Amino acid sequence: MLKITRNDLTAAELRAEAARTKNPRQARRLLAIAMVLDDHPRQLAAEAGGMDRQTLRDWVHRYNAHGAAGLVDQVRSGRKPRLTPAQMSELESWVEDGPDPKKDGVVRWRCADLRDRIKARFCVGFHERSVGKLLKKLDFSNISGRPLHPKSDLAAQEAFKESFAAKARAAIPPAYAGCPIEIWFQDEARVGQQGTVARLWARLTKGSVERSSMERSDEGKRGTRPRIKRDRRFTWAYLFGAICPARGTGAAVVMPSVDVEAMNIHLAEISQRVSVGAIALLVLDAAGWHQSHRLVIPDNIVLLPLPPYAPELNPTENVWEYLRDNILSMQIWNSYRAIVDTCCQAWNFPMDTPEVITSIGSRDWAQVKI
Repeated sequence: MLKITRNDLTAAELRAEAARTKNPRQARRLLAIAMVLDDHPRQLAAEAGGMDRQTLRDWVHRYNAHGAAGLVDQVRSGRKPRLTPAQMSELESWVEDGPDPKKDGVVRWRCADLRDRIKARFCVGFHERSVGKLLKKLDFSNISGRPLHPKSDLAAQEAFKESFAAKARAAIPPAYAGCPIEIWFQDEARVGQQGTVARLWARLTKGSVERSSMERSDEGKRGTRPRIKRDRRFTWAYLFGAICPARGTGAAVVMPSVDVEAMNIHLAEISQRVSVGAIALLVLDAAGWHQSHRLVIPDNIVLLPLPPYAPELNPTENVWEYLRDNILSMQIWNSYRAIVDTCCQAWNFPMDTPEVITSIGSRDWAQVKI
């Protein structure tokens, strides 16, 4: 029997509550119950609330027991997780620490490897896709690792970042006290006929060019990658680049080789781009042509070397990655002149959007005031 036993809210008050709530489902249920209180036919009240009579009856029982708050959908707890929090924590540590090649037989974890280890350790069976969902739940992503030189000293890199302001003040001559300081980063990139291949969107079952007989035999199967032309000749050019993230600007030259003479030309170009009356603190690696006694350093530039084997501290490396992904990949150049022209085009691409340079090159630790 459909009977409302609560009398704390009248029909008018239920309609007012429905107007105030931001939950549309609760509002419909409140209005349906208000119609019942006004002695409207139960079928008409149910239809007005977008439900059948049995469902209306269930909501009336909820209203009688819990009032208007009982007309809100309850959050369902869902199925109980198959791994306990402790087991999930252990899985997280496996991925964080990485596999032991001698013990685990792999150098990187695949979902299939973790599936087998979960089965052996916890006696719980998962599909590979389910293991991937577990990893995403733990905030892991399947991403490419960054190269790390065996001689890199991570502690020295952290110390450099922490002491950057002090090193900068020590590098600036006393004669420049009070001058505005611009932080610049410099590096070189080799661009040549043996270019790089970037990631691209493509169908997994079709290539962008004619496929080999082996690939055609795999028609309809996942994993067939598009084939991209790549040159095998050996003509190169070197793009010398420097950026000032704070100003969203940079300076570059394209040279046939990397040596002291080429570096002198680049330093002169950077000097022309420094703001009038300012001094540029040029952060760069310790390559031989960056430290030679034959360098001609302009008066408005001071060099600050990075720790050895620390490309991670130089945001110009990220500029090269950006250019290779967007302009310098998957091209064929038939001459040195064509490589130079493409390098100039590539460098001007981010220079036309200063916010890109600022976004790519800004580092919180690279700040100094004198």
